[in-house]
Amino acid sequence: MELDNYRKLPLFQKAEEICSMVSRIVDLIPEENEMLKSTGDFMMADALKLPAKIAGAEGADIYDIRMENAAIIRKSAKDIYVSCNHFFADEFKETEYLHLLRATIEEFRVLFAEWVKTFDQWNYIIDRWGLFNPPGINYDDIDPDDDIPFQ
Repeated sequence: MELDNYRKLPLFQKAEEICSMVSRIVDLIPEENEMLKSTGDFMMADALKLPAKIAGAEGADIYDIRMENAAIIRKSAKDIYVSCNHFFADEFKETEYLHLLRATIEEFRVLFAEWVKTFDQWNYIIDRWGLFNPPGINYDDIDPDDDIPFQ
């Protein structure tokens, strides 16, 4: 198995596209606009999480780890989308790039939702925090692997 198969995923490729778009937008922020520079820095940090967390989820085939990465991806993508509001409010001149970025995030959202459907719910370790367990599994369930004797 190739370790970088995740790079072929349309979701990963769309994440890289979002990174490039955010980078270009950040480059267009006027140097003197410290508020937008700060927003741009946050957007770039969120954009960089997208491909990294997709790779992490693909590398760990365990349901709770995949879901944890998915939650971070979802939050980061939503934060980028909402951060565009700062640019609109600040009368950023190149708003067509913001509209294009939002459209790309919408494409990413659909790919993301389809990707999450592929997670194997039966390949899990009980999440004792109770957040990322498959349906029907509770944080306080007895782990069936706990009573397997090792010899």
